Amino acid sequence: MSDSVDSPVEVSEPVPPDAAPVKREENALWREIKGLAWVLLAVLAFHSFVAKPFYIPSESMMPVLLKGDRLVVSKYPYGWSWVSASFHVLPHWSGRLFGHMPKRGDVVIVTPPGQSDDYIKRVIGLPGDTIEVRGGRLILNNVPVKAEVRPPAMIAVDPNAPCAIDQFRGDLVEVSDGRQFCRLPIVRETLPNGPTYDTVELGRSPGDDYGPVSVPADHVFLMGDNRDRSADSRFALGPPDNGLGGPVPWENLGGRAEFLTFSLDGAAAWLNPISWIRSLRPDRAGHSLRGTKG
Repeated sequence: MSDSVDSPVEVSEPVPPDAAPVKREENALWREIKGLAWVLLAVLAFHSFVAKPFYIPSESMMPVLLKGDRLVVSKYPYGWSWVSASFHVLPHWSGRLFGHMPKRGDVVIVTPPGQSDDYIKRVIGLPGDTIEVRGGRLILNNVPVKAEVRPPAMIAVDPNAPCAIDQFRGDLVEVSDGRQFCRLPIVRETLPNGPTYDTVELGRSPGDDYGPVSVPADHVFLMGDNRDRSADSRFALGPPDNGLGGPVPWENLGGRAEFLTFSLDGAAAWLNPISWIRSLRPDRAGHSLRGTKG
């Protein structure tokens, strides 16, 4: 007979069959969340410090830019300031980090002092310049800027360029095939440093006589190319003018407009993808906004 006694067997508590899969699912979900967070941070960093898309919401830069144009704005050419960050979330400080003054003729994004909306205008005056407008003629440092009357611009009428009577009275024309165009009188300006661009001259307007004013240090003077329909440095901040209130501090510049990516005529319906393609303005994609004529 054996004297051995069977030793007791330790029995571990049963493990719920679904515990491990739940933990794996939680880990996978957390990895996805972290991955999306890093992607979002990368996009915001690129948007804030390198380049961002911009949509043209108004007619103030016609004929060079039309409402519905999409373009790329580079953030680094003038350095970085409080307006560089996406959605202007940084606290306001004066000056720029690695700052560079723009050149006359640059098309820039600007945030009016004390506001958060972005405008798009052209740099006309730099620190030390004297700006004056007489009878619609731009005068820079007591010398009239070279101006040449050009053939009218024919802008195809669409929902984003309706040639509304309150803006372009008498400029709507219809050609023989029934198509409608906005026939805009053009004056081509050439700045002393070389940039040439087209402006729209619609006749007498409140901004046709202005100044003279001197541009202070670290400020720029900005104007729209659609001179008679542009709320720019010639007009006061806030309603009713909604202008820029004179020369603008350079830290309010958000970047430089580089080139058009595409343009929409405003006829697209969100629920009809085919209409997205039909609403494209094919002749406007890819145009540079630097060093070219309007």
